[in-house]
Amino acid sequence: MAEVRLENVTKAFGAVTVIPDLSLTVPDKSFTVLVGPSGCGKSTLLRLIAGLERPTKGTIRIGDEDVTTKEPSKRGISMVFQSYALYPHMTVARNIDFGLRISGMPKEEREARLAEAARILALEDHLERKPSELSGGQRQRVAIGRSIVRNPKVFLFDEPLSNLDAALRTQMRVELAELHQSIDSTMIYVTHDQVEAMTLADQIVVMNKGRIEQIGSPMDLYDTPASVFVAGFVGSPKMNLIPGKTFGAPEAATVGIRPEHMEVTEGEGFDAKARVVETLGSDTIAHVRADTLGDVIVRLPGHMRLRDGERIRVRPNPDHLHFFDENDRRMEGVTA
Repeated sequence: MAEVRLENVTKAFGAVTVIPDLSLTVPDKSFTVLVGPSGCGKSTLLRLIAGLERPTKGTIRIGDEDVTTKEPSKRGISMVFQSYALYPHMTVARNIDFGLRISGMPKEEREARLAEAARILALEDHLERKPSELSGGQRQRVAIGRSIVRNPKVFLFDEPLSNLDAALRTQMRVELAELHQSIDSTMIYVTHDQVEAMTLADQIVVMNKGRIEQIGSPMDLYDTPASVFVAGFVGSPKMNLIPGKTFGAPEAATVGIRPEHMEVTEGEGFDAKARVVETLGSDTIAHVRADTLGDVIVRLPGHMRLRDGERIRVRPNPDHLHFFDENDRRMEGVTA
């Protein structure tokens, strides 16, 4: 079993507390993504799990074992960083099995693990190449292969796709999802990119200023954000957030409405002007300035054409409103 549990973990650097009293369970064999803006504490949390940092207080368990004070090599984890950190003078094969060689693993077992990792990552035809002969995506697969051959209990990924271009990031997201299905291990993945989080995770942990804002499946977070922060962070384009009084919902401090739930209508609605229109093919994203509501984003079908400056009427779908109180927390049972 490779469940990861953090119990009342605190991390301070001198007088600065970056993670205040945090508890988290990462289920066995889950793909859990830690997501949030820069400086929210997600990479520090990953380093605590890895053993690269020690908690100021609290306990970290992997399976039934307390690993709080154990060295990284004794935790049964393997970490993939943003930087590939490959040895340029070694072949792909030697890069992947280097750790096994220095550990003294017998040749037959070492070669079997190398062959299996190469098969999983589609690197069989590249084993004799040097890193300079590979694409960015292939280099990242080599770095992942170096982790796979160790048969860890838990895989840790620290923004591994940040150095790749958009097309390669999309490709690698698919490959990482397939990798998780293939090896059926616990994976913890850090990113600031909520699209990566939504497409990869079965559990997302949204972090803000060292604290957990919400834990849930991608659609739990999308459909029922627990706070204004989560509502504005999860989703692309982001949720429209409107003052409750402006919207006509005095019980709520803030009303949220997703761009796809803003309708263009010829009947009842708010007069608006299209400021900027993004034509994306499958979607049209209109940034509009609506009377009373202010600036809002409207997601429309791709075939619907709008021009910059065009006057329209918009109407928030009343069945898809989200209400938040003065503390920015979700409210239930409120109507506008």
